Amino acid sequence: MARFFITRPIFSGVISIVIMIAGLVASLSLPVAQYPEISPPTVIVTATYPGANAETLSRTVAAPIEEQLSGIEGLLYFNSTSTSNGTVSITLTFEVGTDPDTALIAVNNRISVAESRLPEDVRRNGLVVRKRSNNLLMIAALKSTDGRRDTLFLTNYVAVNVLDELRRLRGVGDAIAFDAPYAMRVWLKPDVMARLGIATSDVAAAIRVQNAQNAAGRIGQEPVLNGQQLTYTVSAKGRLLTIPEFENILLRADGPGGVVRLKDVARIELGAENYDRTTKVNGTPVSGMGIYLQSGANALEAANLVRAKLDELSGRLPEGLEFIIPNDTTRFIR
Repeated sequence: MARFFITRPIFSGVISIVIMIAGLVASLSLPVAQYPEISPPTVIVTATYPGANAETLSRTVAAPIEEQLSGIEGLLYFNSTSTSNGTVSITLTFEVGTDPDTALIAVNNRISVAESRLPEDVRRNGLVVRKRSNNLLMIAALKSTDGRRDTLFLTNYVAVNVLDELRRLRGVGDAIAFDAPYAMRVWLKPDVMARLGIATSDVAAAIRVQNAQNAAGRIGQEPVLNGQQLTYTVSAKGRLLTIPEFENILLRADGPGGVVRLKDVARIELGAENYDRTTKVNGTPVSGMGIYLQSGANALEAANLVRAKLDELSGRLPEGLEFIIPNDTTRFIR
């Protein structure tokens, strides 16, 4: 066979050219993976139970969910972390090659089964399920250069105008704010409550009932009398928004004490949801953001997209604000 091609060099050259052309044409249509998948995909489940400690979270929230998570296809292991600020986080790690979207759907289906056993406050706040890794891509922050804006204002601006923009970027699994957002704070007066015979549960129940969005129905809806032609949708007052509205919540409408409103037993103010932490850079208050990498994503590409988006958002910032990046894990990769 070798002698045949040696004695016919032109024929051998033509065959070599044909093979080369066929390889070039095939290379344009073959799937190519530049980086193999070596990190297992992860799904994070987060739940909030206001006022609960770590032990209560572990028994009433984490345990019912973990019972349902066992047996998910492709699941390697999971671990949960409960904190004293009322937050529990469960991290599920799947086998390498598992489709993150399929894993997310499977986890959501199992959680829906466990929801009926969770406390009412947890169900009301909702459970957040995201497909992201535990790898922190970078830490960004919004800083007030002139010191006129406090951390609460900066955090509110980040939550409204920045986080959703970052979460939509390719390769970003999640973006969270480190500091607490705005909330209506109710500071109770125990001595006044004791004199009026009002318990903390009475205050919580009144706020829950009177600060709710309810469907009021319609007037003139079928079945109606002959000749009825118009139907009106009733619009009822929904959730309370201002401090005076919260102050006028009724706690008691009769009895020896007469009408008792929330402002009689508490001081209401618009403040932070909690005061567990504060973020500073070189002694200056800032609003920090944690940006997490999506499972299997390219860290360099995601970091470049985040930096480009922050540069774009900088053009719309109010005067005296700027973005800074105190920590970028891709510096070691570059």
